[in-house]
Amino acid sequence: MTLSYSDVAEIVKIVDSSNCEEVSLELEGAKILIRRKGAGAPTAENAPSAATPAPAPAQQTPAPAQQEASTPGRGEAATAEVQGNKVCSPMVGTFYARPSPDEPEFVTVGAQVEVGQPLCIIEVMKLFTTIEATHAGKVTAVLAENGQMVEYGQPLFVIE
Repeated sequence: MTLSYSDVAEIVKIVDSSNCEEVSLELEGAKILIRRKGAGAPTAENAPSAATPAPAPAQQTPAPAQQEASTPGRGEAATAEVQGNKVCSPMVGTFYARPSPDEPEFVTVGAQVEVGQPLCIIEVMKLFTTIEATHAGKVTAVLAENGQMVEYGQPLFVIE
């Protein structure tokens, strides 16, 4: 049995809505440890991993606003009320608009897309997930910048 990103996201949601402070799950060699923020006192063994994630959201939060302000085309689309079908991020991770740094973007504003066509990649801990179009039509907005941290449920694209 393998776990997909949606399986892991569902496990995180369940833990988040429960009173559990820590859950450890091991399936066929894959090990998942989910710990609530502030659960347990840091020890020498877990202090680096507990300290590293905490500052990241505070550092990442201002970045999208700065990027939106500096990029008029994308920033305006992100702040204006958008019409059409939104494609949202299924996870927290890093948004990549291209398959590799030396290749063109998967899609740009104005591109026609079909259902299932790759739109971007989201990286979570060195695992890359391709996000595909959920609707056919024209891409009217790209709401994330290449290399930007995105949140679960954050709109990434608008397709009309």
